[in-house]
This record gives sequence, structure tokens and C-alpha cells, in this order.
Amino acid sequence: MAWFTFYLLNLLWATAGTSTQTRSSCSVPPAQQPLVNSMQVLMENSVTHSTYPNPSVLIAMNLAGPYNVEAQKLLTHQLMATDTADMTVGQLALTIMALTSSCRDPGNKVSTLQRQMETWAPSSPNAEASSFYGPSLAILALCQKNPEAALPIAARFAKTLLANSSPFNVDTGAMVTLALTCMYNKIPVGSEEGYRTLFGQVLENTVENISKRIKNNGIIGDIYSTGLAMQALSVTPKQPNKEWNCKETMDVVLNEIKLGKFHNPMSIAQILPSLKGKTYLDVPHTSCSPDPEVHPTLPNLPTPVPTIASNITVKYTINNQLRGVELLFNFTINVSVKSGSVLLVVLEEAQRKNSTFKFETTMTSWGPIVSSINNIAENVNHKTYWQFLSGKTPLNEGVADYIPFNHEHITANFTQY
Repeated sequence: MAWFTFYLLNLLWATAGTSTQTRSSCSVPPAQQPLVNSMQVLMENSVTHSTYPNPSVLIAMNLAGPYNVEAQKLLTHQLMATDTADMTVGQLALTIMALTSSCRDPGNKVSTLQRQMETWAPSSPNAEASSFYGPSLAILALCQKNPEAALPIAARFAKTLLANSSPFNVDTGAMVTLALTCMYNKIPVGSEEGYRTLFGQVLENTVENISKRIKNNGIIGDIYSTGLAMQALSVTPKQPNKEWNCKETMDVVLNEIKLGKFHNPMSIAQILPSLKGKTYLDVPHTSCSPDPEVHPTLPNLPTPVPTIASNITVKYTINNQLRGVELLFNFTINVSVKSGSVLLVVLEEAQRKNSTFKFETTMTSWGPIVSSINNIAENVNHKTYWQFLSGKTPLNEGVADYIPFNHEHITANFTQY
């Protein structure tokens, strides 16, 4: 999914009875497994005492089988100690699922989530599709803990989805599919048949919409939404009219991994389960036996030859032309940084040279997101945010991941969605 959708999901966040191995026959070829292993190691090595405790990373680690047991224990303890008071339903749901995947009792977090979802309602009749992502996670977490209690909540959620006509979002659609597949498979005996019909109708609509976003090369939506979509299409009881070529998608994902597309821990966490033949529906079935630590087979890469990084020049513009915002401006500065530097370094250098370019960031599960530039801050109520573009194309990576090229024109545009 595009970085804007990453941004929205961070703002708005918020199984079947047996293991759900991927139905499709596609899997990672043995020769490519070291590539996947090295990506998992990169994700696990991101877990430290000082980093953001990311429940998605712990879920992926446990579904895949952790290599770094100490990192798994550390992240589990960090999440157990996390204050849930200010969490959105999506964040709380992920924390519950993460602790469950580590065979830890989430305690009263489940009842807290259930109470929050009993009063949940969309912000408007046609709320953005991304605003349903967190509640979908909540339905999934509640389904895995107590499907009978979750049934009326899931039914109301499904009816809300049927009534919503906002543009489709692949990530949200994938999470809706996982959540309602869990409910569909766990409808208690003796319940009204209408529940199955309702969930089936939403699933049918949703997977058909996901199917329409499959590109000719196999990517679903974009490369970063493909992992969740793979999970959804592999377990849904309602198949789309157009058959999904899983192998084609797997091949393009592996190629993108080779090209270095997956270096952000959160992006790895979303693609890794599918590469290991797992989905979020497998969370209650993870094994927590004290197995000896496994040492992964990693690819044999040539030792890099040390090079002296040359400098590049990046043209950086900050722009705010939104009516109703007091300070309108359009300023541009040329910034020189080392080749290979991420965009965040460009912003820091621009700020150092000229205080007009000062900025602030907010830490999220995807890394830092720019929340304010030149004293103009994002506002959820006004639906405003800072969008970064290369030329006229929105970036699909964050400022801590995107690497500008020489003479690139980067614009930070204050935007309303």
C-alpha cells in the first residue's frame, strides 16, 4: 500500500479450529529460503530495549518460528508491560494477538477490547476504508478468544461494511477477510443461519475487490499491501471469480526482496507469514515449547568492497496552500548529503541550514512519520497530513527508509484527504 495509507492506518488504528496452512500450492523454493531467513533475521535484530515495541513483529516472529529467542522474550515482556490506556482498538487487538502468539495470557485486555468494540461506530456513514482496519483487527482478536461473544459485534461490523461506499483499500480488505473468515469458521452451533449468510456476503464482496487489484505481475495493490492480501486470499472460504496465481505473486515478492524493498521491520512483519505458509489465523496455534535456538541458513553474499560515499544534491520544497490554515508558504532549499542517505537526513540538513524547514516526527510501528513542518502540524479532525512526493509521485516509503537520488526534487506538501 502507499505510504499515505500506512500513515492513515497508524492514525486510525488505530480462526479456524485447526492450523491454516496456505491453501495454494505456492511456497518459497528451497534455494530462496536463505533470502527469507536473512530478512527475518533483519526484523528480529530490530528488537532492542530502546526501540518501539511492535506487536506485528512479535506475531510474525512467532508464526515463522523465532531464530533470536532472546529478542522474542524481550519483545514479549515489553508488550506485557505496555500501558494500554491510550491504545486504539487496532493497537490493543495486535497486542492481544502478539501475547497470544507467545502463549501469554493477555489478561483483562480482551474484556477491555470487547467493551470498546461494543460501542464502536464509524465516524460517518461513508468513513474512509482505512478506518475499518483497526476494528477488523479487533474482530479477529476477539474471534480467536471468544467467538460466541464476538458474534453480535462482528455482525454489526459486517452490516456497517455493506453500507459503506468509500473507495476500496487492499490492506483493510485483507484484514476484513481474515477477521470474518475466522467468524465464518467459528459460528457457534445453533446460531442463526443469517450470520453465515451475512459474513459470506461481505467476504464475497471483499475478496472480489482484492482480486480486482491484482496486477499483471502478481502484485496485489502495491508491494507493501501484497503480504496481507496473500494471507486473505489463501484462507477465504469465498473465492473470487478470477483465480489467483499464487506462484506468480510469490515470485515477484521474492524478486522485490532481492532488490532490497523489505528492510523496514514492519514491512517484513507483514510479508513474512505468507512466505512461511502462515496467516494471522494461525496465531492461537503457535508452538511455545522450549526448542533450542535455531541458526538460520543465510545467503552467501560477497563481502562488500569499502567505498567512499560521494555527495548528492537534493532539491527540497515545503508547501502549504490549504485554505483555512493561517500560514501559507512555499519554500525550496538545495541540500547536500552523502549518497545513500535516507530522506530523514535531508530533512535534518535542511533544518540545520534554515530554521524555516524545522520539523517534528511521531514514532509509529512503521518508523518515524513527519507530523509537523514549519509549525504546521497534522490534524486528524481536519484530515490533514504532510505528504512527501518525488516530483509529482507520492513516496511509498517513509522518511527513514526512502533513499533520494542525485538532483531529485522532494516536496513535502500539506494535504487534506
